[in-house]
Amino acid sequence: MNEYREVDLIERIQKAETAPIHPILMQARKLNGEKHEALAINEVSLLRQTHNAAHCQITINSKIELEQLVCDGVMVATPAGSTAYNLSVHGPIIPIGAELLALTPISPFRPRRWQGALLPASSVVKIQVLEPDFRPQSVTADNLEVRDIEEVTIRQAGEITLRLLFDSG
Repeated sequence: MNEYREVDLIERIQKAETAPIHPILMQARKLNGEKHEALAINEVSLLRQTHNAAHCQITINSKIELEQLVCDGVMVATPAGSTAYNLSVHGPIIPIGAELLALTPISPFRPRRWQGALLPASSVVKIQVLEPDFRPQSVTADNLEVRDIEEVTIRQAGEITLRLLFDSG
């Protein structure tokens, strides 16, 4: 990380190295049919709302890849977010600029040894909540939470480019 210095700020900004990043788009549908959208720079995470474990089905690019994941939650993280919550739940660190997303379980119970997956950034991940009335789940895109969801679709918003600035060296 760059240390905070106001000295020569404009000159340092002009000389800064840039790293383009793309946020991810969350599209959630609640049990009552309401739809919500939000962008996330770090991650989109699905979490159980009660003491009951979350049960969900994971589809990637229209193919069911995991029939049933039993866990506390699951997340899709960007390279920028891979060193945050994703890392704390033992997900992989992704280099900035890599065209990858991390699909990481949170306290997985079944399949017990599933540690997640690295996905191409072009992947579309759909997470279907199983037994949503008995096992309610919420979804959070960075800091925006939507409760009582039925399903969520997550994809990279490649049409949006943000630029991180780093002091040279």
